[in-house]
Amino acid sequence: MDILTEALSSMRTGQPASVRTEGRAPWGLRLPPVAGAGFHVVLYGTCWLVPLEDDAAEPIALSPGDVVFLRDGRGHVLADRPETPAFPEQPSQFRPSLPIGTVSLGGDGPRTSLLCGNYHLDQARPHPLVRQLPEIVHLQTRHGRHPELSAAVQLLGAELENPRIGSAGIVPALIDSLLLYILRAWFEEQPPATAAGWAAALGDAAVAPALTAIHEAPSASWTVESLAARAGLSRAAFARRFTALVGEPPMAYLTRWRMTTAARLLRESEAPLTTVAARTGYGSEYAFAKAFKREFGLAPGGYRRESRAA
Repeated sequence: MDILTEALSSMRTGQPASVRTEGRAPWGLRLPPVAGAGFHVVLYGTCWLVPLEDDAAEPIALSPGDVVFLRDGRGHVLADRPETPAFPEQPSQFRPSLPIGTVSLGGDGPRTSLLCGNYHLDQARPHPLVRQLPEIVHLQTRHGRHPELSAAVQLLGAELENPRIGSAGIVPALIDSLLLYILRAWFEEQPPATAAGWAAALGDAAVAPALTAIHEAPSASWTVESLAARAGLSRAAFARRFTALVGEPPMAYLTRWRMTTAARLLRESEAPLTTVAARTGYGSEYAFAKAFKREFGLAPGGYRRESRAA
C-alpha cells in the first residue's frame, strides 16, 4: 500500500490547472490565493517568489530547475526582482493554442520561463500528511539532487518548449505526476536523525506497518492491541509512538481514514450505503450514517448529492 498516493487521492477534487508564464524583465505577477495547493517550476531563467499575508516571510530566489509547492495555495508574487511592481494576471494574456495556456508579460530584458498552477485538493479536510508540510516547500534539482523530480522537470520543459504530436496528453500527465515527485523528494530530503511527524512515520519500523494495515483494510476490526502486535510493541508504547509521529491516536486516525474512504466512495462511485458501510468497518448502515454525519455534518446521501452538484 502506497500511503502517500492514497493520502493525496483522498484529497483530490479535480484535475490540476496550469499555465506557462513567460516574463521578460522587468516583470511582476501577483497571484491570488487558490482553493488547493499551488506550484511553480522554473524552466528557464531566474526570478523571485515573494510571499504575501506574512510580513516576516522572506522573498525566495528561484533558479532553473527549482520547484516550489505552496501547501495552502497562499497568495504570492512572482517577479524578476522582489521590488518590481506586480500586477494581477489578465485572462486576455492566455494563448490557448498551446498544450497549456501561456501568460506573457514584462519588458524586453532577460527571459524567465515557468510552469505555474494549482492542484485541486480538499483543504477543508486535509490529510495530516499534507497538513504537516511546511507552508512553502522549495526544492532544487540541480547538481544531481532529486534525479526523478529533475527528469520530470526536464521532460515538462522539453514538451512546452517544442510541442509535438501527443504533447496535449503528455503534459497534463506529467503535471499530475509532479505532485508525487515533489512530496517524495521533500520527505526523502529530511535527515533521518531530525525527521519528525509523517516524514518519520513513513519510515518508522513500528508505525509504518500499522499505517499500511489501516490503509489496506479499513474495514478490519482493528484495535490498539492488534496494531501494536503488528508493530512488535506493547499497547502503551505503540500508542505513544503512533500519536507522537502521526499527530493523533491510532483509533482516531483509523476513524479518520474510514470516513475519508467513505467520502471518496460516495463521491466517485454508485455503491449503495450498505456497501460503503461494510467497506469502512461498520456493521450497519445506521451506525455508518451516524458516524459519517458526526464527522461531515451531512448524512451520506446528502453528501453524495452535494459533491456531485459541486
